[in-house]
Amino acid sequence: MSNADKGVTVNLSRRTKVVSAVAGAASFALIAAGCSSGNTGSTSSSSPGPVTLTVTTFGSMGLDGLYKTYEAAHPGITIKANNIDTGGNARTDAFTKIAAGSGLADVLAVEEGWLGAIQNVSDKFNNLKDFGADKIKDRWVPWKLAQGTDKNGRIIGYGTDIGPMGLCYNSKLFKAAGLPTDRAEVATLLGGTSATWDKYFSVGADYQKKTGKAWFDQSGFIWNAMVNQLPEGYYTSDGKLNVKENPELKVRWAQLAAADAAGLSAKQTQWDWNKGKSFTDGKFATFMCPGWMLGVVQGQVKTAGGDATGATAGWDFADVFPGGAANWGGSFLTVPKQSKHPKEAADLAAWLTDKDQEIAAFKAQGPFPSVVAAQTDPSLAAATGVSAFFNSAPVSAILSKRAEGIKAQFKGPDDSTIQDQVFGPSAIALDQGKSGTQTWNDAMKLLDQLVVNK
Repeated sequence: MSNADKGVTVNLSRRTKVVSAVAGAASFALIAAGCSSGNTGSTSSSSPGPVTLTVTTFGSMGLDGLYKTYEAAHPGITIKANNIDTGGNARTDAFTKIAAGSGLADVLAVEEGWLGAIQNVSDKFNNLKDFGADKIKDRWVPWKLAQGTDKNGRIIGYGTDIGPMGLCYNSKLFKAAGLPTDRAEVATLLGGTSATWDKYFSVGADYQKKTGKAWFDQSGFIWNAMVNQLPEGYYTSDGKLNVKENPELKVRWAQLAAADAAGLSAKQTQWDWNKGKSFTDGKFATFMCPGWMLGVVQGQVKTAGGDATGATAGWDFADVFPGGAANWGGSFLTVPKQSKHPKEAADLAAWLTDKDQEIAAFKAQGPFPSVVAAQTDPSLAAATGVSAFFNSAPVSAILSKRAEGIKAQFKGPDDSTIQDQVFGPSAIALDQGKSGTQTWNDAMKLLDQLVVNK
């Protein structure tokens, strides 16, 4: 997203333009092993002859290795996949094509942050109940199913992943600062089940004093996490705009501003970490990590020429998060009415979001399943790709615990606009040294321009 007044590119969407976290033959072997079953919908074609299905996803969803397996099990089906680099760009692409009335894929991935805007045009999407959704609706955690259901009770999206958040930290940097490195001790250091943002920033201030280095990469991701863990974020649960009237937002903005003023931010550009080098050269010691972000961290280190050994080793994953349970991101697979093959598209979407396929996606790139049976499957805990990079952390077990207590936050039609274009520029301004009061007021002006008076 670009700010119309300043030309600043701001993107807090859930996916990134990163190299795949787990590449190579080993990963695809895992995927193939994990996706041999689970197609719930009918497999017969509603159209005579061969059918080509287009699929548009974004970022690191972990689905790319699954398409060939589906084609092999469904003769006559050919899948043409397009992956857009970021969720923000995918949003722009989707709404441009919705407005044009053409060009949407048969299966379109939609991100949680802009699902509210999609709900406003849900009549442009097929009701998946027409293709068997009622038979499989108990597959997902209830709040995920509710998010993919419009106000008229139509299921318009099958859930892929959810984004429970833990804390990534660099154990080598912690050791150099005299802080504990064991992940259980790190969780205790930050307050354990009673972890707060004040405690997180206090430990960060101690780290910065001892090392002269930053505690986190930049303010935008911190703000995103702070907002997402509130019972009500930019909108109330009944759909009313809830920014100026939400005192919790202002309190958290002041906390973030104080952390910036104390030098805790590394002032990184969002989604751009100097070709991964910021993850290997000690620029910052902690990082906000929903499940899908684990693959991002690993991919960035790999891009910088590093791995889980030697000088570039050290990243770990702790079962703790400031302020308690939080969810960042999670996507849905939809079938636009523009599709000429809605039945086949719905069958594919159902298959891609079944247990085995969501486990395979987790093994490939770390997005945590929204399917209940996948979350508790032993093969999820046995996945080693991402875990091995994070010092053999029990990633699936940690994410399962971090998912406890998450409640679906209502996302309104302008939720992603507020995150990216209203608070995005002000988060950058905090990193540049502007005060909390000034940046909050600037955000409110943008809110009036872009949302209230649009």
